[in-house]
Amino acid sequence: MTDKSSATATITVTVDRFAGLALGALGVLAFSFSLPTTRLAVQELDPWFVAFGRAVGAALLAWGYLRLTGAPRPGRDQWRRLSIVALGVVVGFPLFTSLALTSQTATHGAVVVTVLPAMTAVFAVLRAGERPPLLFWVASLGGLLAVLAFLVTSGTVRGSLTTADLFLLAAVGLCGLGYAEGGALARELGGARTICWALLLSLPVTVPVTVAAAVLDPPRAGAAAWSAFGYLTAVSMFLGFFAWYAGLARGGIARVGQIQLAQPVLTLAWSALLLGESVTPASIAAALVVLACVVLIQRTRNSPLVPTAQMNR
Repeated sequence: MTDKSSATATITVTVDRFAGLALGALGVLAFSFSLPTTRLAVQELDPWFVAFGRAVGAALLAWGYLRLTGAPRPGRDQWRRLSIVALGVVVGFPLFTSLALTSQTATHGAVVVTVLPAMTAVFAVLRAGERPPLLFWVASLGGLLAVLAFLVTSGTVRGSLTTADLFLLAAVGLCGLGYAEGGALARELGGARTICWALLLSLPVTVPVTVAAAVLDPPRAGAAAWSAFGYLTAVSMFLGFFAWYAGLARGGIARVGQIQLAQPVLTLAWSALLLGESVTPASIAAALVVLACVVLIQRTRNSPLVPTAQMNR
C-alpha cells in the first residue's frame, strides 16, 4: 500500500450490464446467508461481538489483500465517501441485524430486508446521480409487492412493530446508503478495494468494541456458531462485497440493486435448511414473479442508470 493521489487511486471501470448482473447475482447469493448465519451466531455469542468482531476479522483479510495487490491509498474525497460506506455496511447493518436477531427469527428479518432494493435505488438517485425511468420503478414496486405478499401469506409477519423491527429498519436504511455510496465509489476504486479500505477505516471503532464485548462476555460457542461467525467474516463482510460492488459499478446501482428482490426468498430457503424455520410452497410462485420483475428491470435500457460522467472512467 503506497500513499498516492486520488487520481492514481482511480481505476477504469467498464460499463457492462451483463457482467454487472452476473456479479450482482453472485453478491446477492452470498448475502442471502447473512441473516440465517447471524441468527446462528447470536444464539451463543454476544451480538456486539458478532457485529464488530466479524468486521475486525474481515479487516485483517482486507489488509492482506491490499498489501498483496499494492493498492494505492484513496484520496481525501474518497476517504470521506468511504466513511459513509463504513457507516452503512461495516457498522450499521451488522450491528442492528445482530441486535434484532437475538429476539427475532431470520425469516422475520427477511420481511424487512425486502425493502432494501428500494432503499438502494433511492440512495442511487440521491448519492450516485442515477435517474431510473418510470418502468424501472413500476417493475421494482411489482417485485416488492410480490415478495411482501409471499412473506405475509407464509405467516412470517405477525403482531405489531417491535424493537427488533426498528433495529431491522435502521439496518436496511444504513445498508441502502452503504450500497449506493459503495457502488458509486467502486467505479473509481474497484469493488474489492472499496470494501477493503472501508474495513480498515472502521478499525478505530470495531477493534475497541470487539475487545470490550469479549471482555464483558467472553466468547464461548459450539462449532455451528463459530462456523456461522466465520462465514459472516470471510463472505458476508468481505468476499461478497468484491462481487456486489463490482456489479453495482458495472451495471448501475439502481438496476443491479433490484436483484436483491430475490434475496428474501433465498434467505427463507436457507433459514429452513439451517435453522428449521418453516417456509410455504408459495415460495415457487413468488420466486417466478420476482424473476419476471428483475428481467423487466434489466430491459429498461432506454435510460442509462449509470451517470454519463462516470461511464468513461
